[in-house]
Amino acid sequence: MTPANRQPVHAPELRAAARSLGRRRFLTGTGAAAALAFAVNLPAAGAASAAELDPARIPADPFTLGIASGDPLPDSVLLWTRLAPAPYQADGGLPARRVAVRWELALDERFRRVVRRGTATAHPEFQHTVHVEVGHLAPGRVYHYRFRAGRWTSPAGRTRTAPAAGSRPTGLTFGLVSCQRYDEGHYTAYRHLAQDDVDVVFHLGDYLYEYAVDSAGGARGLPKGTLPALFGHETVTLEDYRLRYALYKSDPDLRAAHAAHPFIVTWDDHETENNYADDVPETDGPRDAFLLRRAAAYRAYWENMPLRSPQLPHGPDLRLYRRLHWGRLAQFDVLDTRQYRSDQAYGDGWQYGGPESEDPARTLTGGAQERWLIDGWRRSDALWNVVPQQVTFSERRNSTTVPSKLSMDSWDGYPASRERVLAGARAAGVENLMVLTGDVHVHYAFDIKRDFADPDSPTVGTEIVTSSVTSGGDGSAKPSNWNTLMTANPHLRFFNGLRGYATVALDRRLARADFKTVSQVTRPGAPLTTAASFVTEAGEPGLKPA
Repeated sequence: MTPANRQPVHAPELRAAARSLGRRRFLTGTGAAAALAFAVNLPAAGAASAAELDPARIPADPFTLGIASGDPLPDSVLLWTRLAPAPYQADGGLPARRVAVRWELALDERFRRVVRRGTATAHPEFQHTVHVEVGHLAPGRVYHYRFRAGRWTSPAGRTRTAPAAGSRPTGLTFGLVSCQRYDEGHYTAYRHLAQDDVDVVFHLGDYLYEYAVDSAGGARGLPKGTLPALFGHETVTLEDYRLRYALYKSDPDLRAAHAAHPFIVTWDDHETENNYADDVPETDGPRDAFLLRRAAAYRAYWENMPLRSPQLPHGPDLRLYRRLHWGRLAQFDVLDTRQYRSDQAYGDGWQYGGPESEDPARTLTGGAQERWLIDGWRRSDALWNVVPQQVTFSERRNSTTVPSKLSMDSWDGYPASRERVLAGARAAGVENLMVLTGDVHVHYAFDIKRDFADPDSPTVGTEIVTSSVTSGGDGSAKPSNWNTLMTANPHLRFFNGLRGYATVALDRRLARADFKTVSQVTRPGAPLTTAASFVTEAGEPGLKPA
């Protein structure tokens, strides 16, 4: 946690908002909402805006943190970069002036057939990040993109648009990643993913960790003193979070994966604080102070992720749940299971379920998001309805005794919420439900059961859980609790504790999941292995070895 002798220094606009507001729950008035909404620190118009910096005066390569694209639509792509010639400095090495950044989108990697170009502004208020929504594009096309600032040119990236609405694509392959704690290993999995043949990548949370990183980068074993001392404390302020994204994005393997594929992202807890729930911090403390921290974390997240303008945060809130389509092959309902959840029951952790956790009023998604999800299923014309989200959806007992303890942080701690979602899918006639999950640092493959207490209950969907990129260190193929979990959970079809990522290939007949692992992350360069593959057939839920 933050050392006692280091008091967090929040941005002035946040401190002013806290004085005028007190509690987020007071955001019912227009004036109060405006006070906390960072509006005073958004780029201004006209003469009041920041002065412009001549890009020719940028002294060093400003594209040190790479490029990215995200949230592909049939006629549009989102392009991202950040200017930071000195990424480990609070100001990124640039003065508080706006910078004109040129961008190009081409049909070929040599940029001989440029189809769109323009200029965007990198505002100091957004830490010189750039989000460009390029429209009027052809559906189902691969494009190449790059940025220019002064004499500097970014690396080139590859992205794509989604197929046309109503079309019937023959296939789609996507990657799944999560949990990439910088100081627990090398991003070898990202190096392999950058070379993999996928159409899009889903990041399922824990893009960064709030914990302190020492000057040697922890398990990375850099020469002592390589990283500056400013990373040596937990993230609390906006400056802290911005600098931590700079550290993570300085990794060349992560940058390569972003350049190779469009990403669709959602967060979990560590982008803000471990196991927080809505406005409740991990440990007891003032919720007002935590909401200031959350506002800082959410703003830094938007700044550094390839997200569109509807995801721009408003004070401590950011609507991250959203829906994307891949023609009529797949509908993706991306969830946020952190921002709206009830506080974890029984003090969190692994506990026996009971009246507190089983209270029907408890929610993991919040009522509005739950209705949005189920209403979207009712209108869906997709063959596969896919739910990218954060925490384990299927029941996961950690012992063979009855009763068994369950994780209060996962859907097991909110069983009524899970039952409402499954009932909604059933009522909507969803036949091919697939849930995508991160968080737990292992590969799992689950059959989703209508009644987890009855092994003979109908299987109503599939859950694919991807392991971490690095979090947890090297791991092992068969963790010490492997026999217990496989015995206690007959609907658990696969369990592997090595690091890596997963891919899922969808077509009109079936979905195939490949669980990919690396032997170690504490040293770079480990080869990639496919540890297991499973298929589930359209209209016949249930995993089978491929």
